[in-house]
Amino acid sequence: MFVSENLGVNEKGHLTVSGTDTVELAAEYGTPLYVMDEEMVRSNCSRFRDSMKKFYGEKGEVHYASKAFSCMEMCRIVASEGIGLDAVSIGELYTALKAGFPMEKIGFHGNNKTDAELEFAVDNGVGHIIVDNISELHRLEAIAAAKGKKPAIMFRIKPGIDAHTHDFVKTGQIDSKFGFALETGEAFDAVKEALSCENISLAGLHCHIGSQIFDIAPFEEAAKVMLGFIAKIKTELGYEVPGLNLGGGFGIKYMDKDDPQPFEVFLERVSAVVKSECEKLGLTQPFMYIEPGRSIAAPAGLTLYTVGARKEIPNIRTYISVDGGMADSPRYILYKSEYEAIVANKANEERTEKVTIAGKCCESGDLIGENMSLQHAESGDIIAVCATGAYNYSMSSNYNRLQKPAVVFVNKGTSRIAVKRETLDDIIRNDV
Repeated sequence: MFVSENLGVNEKGHLTVSGTDTVELAAEYGTPLYVMDEEMVRSNCSRFRDSMKKFYGEKGEVHYASKAFSCMEMCRIVASEGIGLDAVSIGELYTALKAGFPMEKIGFHGNNKTDAELEFAVDNGVGHIIVDNISELHRLEAIAAAKGKKPAIMFRIKPGIDAHTHDFVKTGQIDSKFGFALETGEAFDAVKEALSCENISLAGLHCHIGSQIFDIAPFEEAAKVMLGFIAKIKTELGYEVPGLNLGGGFGIKYMDKDDPQPFEVFLERVSAVVKSECEKLGLTQPFMYIEPGRSIAAPAGLTLYTVGARKEIPNIRTYISVDGGMADSPRYILYKSEYEAIVANKANEERTEKVTIAGKCCESGDLIGENMSLQHAESGDIIAVCATGAYNYSMSSNYNRLQKPAVVFVNKGTSRIAVKRETLDDIIRNDV
């Protein structure tokens, strides 16, 4: 009935998430409202963690890609599940630090890290700094020398893999702002230079081929390419790279038509390739990392809205306007991303109409979705948009000076605030 197994319908006909009535959540906390299912977040973390241990033994670690959804409470939950973190800015590092996250279990990404960010990472003992370009390598070497420290690094490599996904989220091909290309020889030259540096330690290589990928074959091919590069480094430079991070990008179910493989299948198949390639190439199996983000956070989240206007344009379309929009749910205007929506207070009723759910921002393209199947919706109804736990709160803005919604975590019928709703004073806090 629903795209996620944590959703249900109670005796009132209301949509529930983790046994909690979403209509009651809307009444208690207001809308728009981000809701995160703590049980599902923990379950997804543990599934990845347990699968890594099953297929790689003690030589594997999961890093949650915090860009998908980052707040202090999320960092605390991830830490308690025993997995690491992937951060891409000083803000994400600071959030983790203030949440008490073990900094040695963080990989720090970014294609244009500032000196301040690199210094913050070195000062706070970040586990790996994933170096994206040669100028960053030089700057980090100088910063480390000045501080008398020797940070561990990985190089981000472009393996040249076409992940068959949206152009905006393909990152493994040669024409990408991220990383070093294999084809041009720049990746090999960077490794050679890193091995001559006195103030850094080359601990691994990293790649990420894209996002929302359903096909396992590109991940298998990326593993082969990266291990082949490790073998080349060993043969020609006499150094065996000890770590390999294959990134994330595992697809999730947004709509009924989506058919992702279970996480465990991804890991089983890719681990088999890793083991066979290491045997063929005469390599010691490197310590393996993966970086799931969307696949941990997205299915666990939904966003609640209150319907305002209903506007029927005969023979054209019906608009259902809600009290949020592109400021809190930007993925449709960016990527035309599809979602399933439900009238939460009529969840037991049939979906009888196709509608366009419109946001309240002053933009014609401010839509949650078009031609969405929905129960009959009227002013005052509560609409739930499913699988919004990733890249909604984290990409939200104050466009039109709208306040960012609150984030609530639910767990077995209970709820608690994780991020407060912004106030009008928050909107002008930094104005002078």
